[in-house]
Amino acid sequence: MNLKDLFINYFVSKGHKQIPSAPIVPENDPSVLFNTAGMQPLIPYLMGEPHPYGKRLCDYQKCVRLTDLEEIGDKTHHTFFEMLGNWSLGDYFKKESIGYSFEFLTSVLKIPVERLAITVYQGDEKIPRDEISAERWMELGIKKERIAFLGKEDNFWIPGDSGPCGGDTEIFYWRSNDQIPEKFDPEDDRWVEIWNNVFMEFYQDDKGNVTELKQKNVDTGMGLERVVAVLEGVDDNYLTSIWQPLKEKLELISGKTYQGNEQAMRIIMDHVRTSVFIAADPAHIKPSNTDQGYILRRLIRRAIRYARKIDMDIHSNFLEELALVVIDEYQNYYSELKENKDIVLDVLKQEQLKFSKTLEKGLKIFEKVAQNSSFIDGETAFHLYDTFGFPIELTKEEAKLRNMEVDEEGFNKRFLEHQEKSRTASKGKFKGGLSGNSEIETKYHTATHLLNAALKKVIGPDVHQLGSNITEERLRFDFPCDHKLTEEEKEKVENLVNEWIMEEIPVEKETMSKEDAIKSGAECMFIDKYPDEVTVYKIGNVSKELCGGPHVSNTKEIGHFKIKKEESSSSGVRRIKAVIE
Repeated sequence: MNLKDLFINYFVSKGHKQIPSAPIVPENDPSVLFNTAGMQPLIPYLMGEPHPYGKRLCDYQKCVRLTDLEEIGDKTHHTFFEMLGNWSLGDYFKKESIGYSFEFLTSVLKIPVERLAITVYQGDEKIPRDEISAERWMELGIKKERIAFLGKEDNFWIPGDSGPCGGDTEIFYWRSNDQIPEKFDPEDDRWVEIWNNVFMEFYQDDKGNVTELKQKNVDTGMGLERVVAVLEGVDDNYLTSIWQPLKEKLELISGKTYQGNEQAMRIIMDHVRTSVFIAADPAHIKPSNTDQGYILRRLIRRAIRYARKIDMDIHSNFLEELALVVIDEYQNYYSELKENKDIVLDVLKQEQLKFSKTLEKGLKIFEKVAQNSSFIDGETAFHLYDTFGFPIELTKEEAKLRNMEVDEEGFNKRFLEHQEKSRTASKGKFKGGLSGNSEIETKYHTATHLLNAALKKVIGPDVHQLGSNITEERLRFDFPCDHKLTEEEKEKVENLVNEWIMEEIPVEKETMSKEDAIKSGAECMFIDKYPDEVTVYKIGNVSKELCGGPHVSNTKEIGHFKIKKEESSSSGVRRIKAVIE
């Protein structure tokens, strides 16, 4: 019996009703392109609307997340995944929920208690420390040393800036053959989160006022792929039984082994699986240049590109063959795959034909340019993208094979003039990654700009922000880098930031159009999330970035900058955590 069946059977035995997985494309929520979590379709019922199935629910939910698209190809990321969840809508609460989770993990899945550790919400000035959850875990046999109290960033849930909210308790598993330490360190990557129980007991309004909810809810989520990897003892999700049939088929078709071709094969498998589920959805999504259709087109074409990288015949019916494996593996759980099988296969076939033709035409253009020049200018790169469907990454790959340079900056400027091909999934106003505007957060935000600039000098000009998160305790910054930073590199980065702070550099702010900001040389990531009129912050000759703010007026206000940790975030991405002392 697989994990989905074990999970559902257990919670049904505890009085829960199984609810069907909601479609991937939300039926009544135009603000997002896809359902991204098991709880998303249940928001009205978490807010108090009675659910037709009652107060105790469980399910496995199809989810698609695109925030990590560029990270697909590593061991753990997926665009499509399944989330196991159980809910209490105003019925049981913390003690019962924790008891169910503990019993399922230790009695049903037979996970040894000594391999488990727990995080619990530490509380703040408005919401008390969650002693009830901690005490319940200890009653069940979790040692006190294996329970860590963490703050809002790690153990608190709220849908945006306001709404039902509360602390959560997260369950971690020791995924290592090393000796299990007595004391739980949440920063130790050998501890892997496997389950999250959210306890919605408060309501926060848009002014930050917190009141107690009349209906207290439990919302839990367990990522299927990650837990199966844990149970099967592998550190690569794509080596689990979930992926085995698809992997074997891909190896057979390609004549290549997974070992040595991991990145390409992971991308092909992931994108084919996600494409099958999107194409089979009742919303009848077809490849197009907008919204969900644009994502579907991008996934199919990206799978074809990586098939080409491992010398597969991209004119063969390999997509259909792989899709049939996906359909066969999942159709007993998701009936739409069986019902819409012919539609799925036709979508893949037609898009493959279109892309194969445009790819051939685009490559001819490429060859013509290559005969006369060693440089692809921005206009040509955009023409290849707009007319022939060449993503800039493909143009760069082809150029590299021919020892050619690509004017990527020129491409980006030309791209900005072009109408966006796809609406962003979020329609909310971009807030620069901040949940608040306290004095310390403002200092951290400016320090992030200095850190970005320092990394460019020490590591190389290609460093840029891939993600950041700021709390009152620290900043977190993700950036592309192919190696672990040496102690010397970290020291250089730290010293540079502190030198700029001591130089007392004024921070200048200017409002301009988005296009003018790009022309001025301001760095900008996530450009599509910004409005037409933007704010550019300039820190002397050190940094110039398009940003939502806020910032200090002079670097001297920041304080002393200290790197606390540098680690891998994902394949080819490093993460720095730093504090201001």
